[in-house]
Amino acid sequence: MRHSGLIVASVLEHLRENIKAGISTLDVEEMALQYLNGHYDDIKPAFLGYMGFPASICVSINDEIVHGIPSKTRFIKKGDIVSVDFGVVYNGYCGDAAISVIVGKGSPEAEKLVRVTEEALHEGIRMATVGNRLYDVSHAIQSHVESNGFSVVRDFVGHGIGRSVHESPQVPNYGSPGSGILLKDGLTIAIEPMVNCGNHKIKILKDGWTAVTSDGSLSAHFEHTIAVTNKGTFILTEPR
Repeated sequence: MRHSGLIVASVLEHLRENIKAGISTLDVEEMALQYLNGHYDDIKPAFLGYMGFPASICVSINDEIVHGIPSKTRFIKKGDIVSVDFGVVYNGYCGDAAISVIVGKGSPEAEKLVRVTEEALHEGIRMATVGNRLYDVSHAIQSHVESNGFSVVRDFVGHGIGRSVHESPQVPNYGSPGSGILLKDGLTIAIEPMVNCGNHKIKILKDGWTAVTSDGSLSAHFEHTIAVTNKGTFILTEPR
């Protein structure tokens, strides 16, 4: 899973460095696949065809929360928040991560949103230790987000991950501390706060996939696959 995670990390870093104004979201998909195929052999994108999803990556812009389908007619502009979610299967094991980047300089609200969402991810990871409860992770994320004036999306959650990209348990980004399953040695989960500037409610577009904020407010998304072990918690999708 660490090897899968490193592949995901390298693709996302490549996209972080190359997403720019004027390209389409389909260009982002093609950029990811060109990099993947040019650097690795026999790697399968985890999302392509998953429950019918028609692409290898999710690209979501501004009020789009998750599951944006790459399109040749959807163009990225300066100041946009672009969230990219990507996963692979290597040797039977999955890696899954997401980043949000601001193209050029964003508004103060956008800059704060992206910063707080990434901070919330790491607050959750910090609580993902052997002996803690699952919702200790959830509560840490929720507390950091709400203390900064934002809201966590409740309709989508993090998840277990291993031989399948989505496994048990579900990992909400909100919850009461001290509750949920006990975190044990060997657990691998994907923690992924999705954070809105406005309320937490969502709606799904006519394509059946793209989730947007119900009030049109900005959204950001960060994710890491992690392993909880007796030797510590390891971020499997962190760059080397």
